[in-house]
Amino acid sequence: MKSRIAGTGSYTPSRVMTNTELERMVATSDEWIRERTGIRERHIAASGEACSDLAVQAGKRALAAAGLAASDLDLILVATCTGDYPLPATACLVQHQLGATKAAACDLSAACCGFVYALSVADAYVRTGMRHVLVIGSEVMSAITDWSDRNTCILFGDGAGAAVVSASDGEQGILSTHLRSDGSLCELITVPAGGSRTPLSEQVIAERTHFIKMKGNETFKVAVRTLEEIARETLAANHLQVEDLDLYVPHQANMRILKAVMERLGLPIEKVMLNLEHYGNTSAASIPIALDEAVRAGRVQDGSLVLLGAFGAGLTWASALIRW
Repeated sequence: MKSRIAGTGSYTPSRVMTNTELERMVATSDEWIRERTGIRERHIAASGEACSDLAVQAGKRALAAAGLAASDLDLILVATCTGDYPLPATACLVQHQLGATKAAACDLSAACCGFVYALSVADAYVRTGMRHVLVIGSEVMSAITDWSDRNTCILFGDGAGAAVVSASDGEQGILSTHLRSDGSLCELITVPAGGSRTPLSEQVIAERTHFIKMKGNETFKVAVRTLEEIARETLAANHLQVEDLDLYVPHQANMRILKAVMERLGLPIEKVMLNLEHYGNTSAASIPIALDEAVRAGRVQDGSLVLLGAFGAGLTWASALIRW
């Protein structure tokens, strides 16, 4: 028994924040942002619009694409680092709003790698008996973004992407997943305060340590290296070459990172799904949004060989190889 992606969906908030708007908030410019990141705009959740709200919309679209009802689901996994509450799990709120009365539900936290990690978990559950698992990457990164820090506020956006993973007897499906982590590099991307280590306090708020912090140069080097390594490892595990790929869907973090990875792998840009300029870095939602757009644009066809590649806080990195 294999698992396959039976349907995809995505959703982004209606509000679009352009680089020009950011010029009025911090010392930056549209040109500076585009040159260093490739980002032109990003979507920002409205006041009162939470992680679960985005997730539900993406989930509904994925279910419709798969031709399934919410009542068909056995499990819902929500990959996020910006859930509605510390508890309960955002997945439980999604389960209720979708009406997935038979489904178990839980969250998975692996930052930008979250969707690929959750996809790997879904694959394992389907291979051991479940029929349909809804995997969602949903983030409201604007909630943990310091809008006075020009090094980070230019990078992030909000959104959600989803995939229905279903049992299949055919040759098509998820061929393999590969998950890695290195906690010794945890300080490269972190929200230093707001958890049990350093609870929220007046001092934390004054020092703004409850917002995301990044060491950009160090992160760039690790990201390029790990994305190349795990791509090659994944292809080798399946006795395939880079040339065999029909589409590479990487985490949409920074165009400089993605160009460096493409160059190292020898991948032409025509075989890479890029939508960074319109969404920014949406963390766990990045890959499923890009994948859904690729599917709906016809860039993924029956038989296509698709590689997903992610890296993120933890540090974590991950991949999944799929025969569509």
